[in-house]
Amino acid sequence: MKITGFDVVDVRFPTSLVNAGTDAVHTDPDYSAAYVTVKTDGAQSGHGFAFTIGRGNEVVVAAIRALEPLVVGTALADIVADQAGFWRRLANETQLRWLGPEKGVIHLAQAAIVNAVWDLQARAAGKPLWKLLADMSPREIVGCIDFRYITDALTPDEALAMLERQHDSRAAREAILRKDGYPAYTTSAGWIGYSDDEVRRLCREALADGWRHFKVKVGGDPADDERRVRMVRETIGADCTLMIDANQRWDVDEAIARVRALSRYNLWWIEEPTSPDDVLGHAAIAKGVAPIGVATGEHAANRVIFKQLLQASAISFCQIDSCRLGGVNENLAVILMAAKFGVPLCPHAGGVGLCELVQHLSMFDYVCVSGRMDDRVTEFVDHLHEHFVDPTVIRHARYRAPERPGYSSEMHAASIAEYRFPDGPAWRR
Repeated sequence: MKITGFDVVDVRFPTSLVNAGTDAVHTDPDYSAAYVTVKTDGAQSGHGFAFTIGRGNEVVVAAIRALEPLVVGTALADIVADQAGFWRRLANETQLRWLGPEKGVIHLAQAAIVNAVWDLQARAAGKPLWKLLADMSPREIVGCIDFRYITDALTPDEALAMLERQHDSRAAREAILRKDGYPAYTTSAGWIGYSDDEVRRLCREALADGWRHFKVKVGGDPADDERRVRMVRETIGADCTLMIDANQRWDVDEAIARVRALSRYNLWWIEEPTSPDDVLGHAAIAKGVAPIGVATGEHAANRVIFKQLLQASAISFCQIDSCRLGGVNENLAVILMAAKFGVPLCPHAGGVGLCELVQHLSMFDYVCVSGRMDDRVTEFVDHLHEHFVDPTVIRHARYRAPERPGYSSEMHAASIAEYRFPDGPAWRR
């Protein structure tokens, strides 16, 4: 089976009309996907995307098309035989690399393509992605990872040993996963653009549905933040877990002061308190707000930033993103580094399709790497799942393990046609 070409579409959903996804920095997001279908000379295709929030999505679409010549004509079997080599070919293109390297729009485009190829591989194997990964040998998993720039934190031999330690007990954990699902937390009640009445209503509905982990957006006026956090804590009660998310809003000293001012509400973590590139700033904040943890990663551009965050003890929770890093391969590297440093994996999943994708990575971590889900949760937002052929299923605040072959990344053709930008009916209206 050879890859013959790409179909790439700019898909946008007008979520800004209802204030879904709003935070202190991103006040009018339109959840969007630079969506790619990898076509083959066989009966199957692969689907992937990079997530954006509206303007600029067309730039990622153009970047995907710029990478297309590096992939067309490649046999899927050759990619499977040298996963790390394929990943490096995209990351290290001699001219496009200048636009990164391994960050920014080109890296988002690489993520979309890599995710689509993994979707194709999982479909060809007849397995959901998490199961495809779980059934691979430790050596095959290590062979998917580009270890450049991270061997001072994790070597291939260390990664292999970690995977081999968990190998013989995988089947027992897989059975638990299929039975119990994977724990989740909700952000859907805490968008900063929602009214107080809306936040209270959504918190009460979430409680009734079994949710016990809640996240609320902060980073606005200090009095507003205090009122909202107090209101959520009073609504969900003392026994539920509460997190706050500033979406990069503060400088370092301001972040420490603002989090300390809210610490009376028994917070589990502060998420993205400052610039995602400021490793030392995160380390200072982590020291300054302890015992409240620091969580970050949804805007960490690559495995090198994660390496430094872990080495500097700057994060208590590792928040990978399925489409910010360079697809599945680079996420595997970060999952293994987090496990080596003893930092729980709590992935970011706010945005169209991110829940569908990242659930597979959390489940792989549990079955094959950490062997734990008692100290970790994966984000869930209750938006736009109906547009996917294999939508996320949540029961009692837990992700149910996907059963359909693939990466759960395929959108309905009707949804693509309706929300295609700028000529889809939803946008013409």
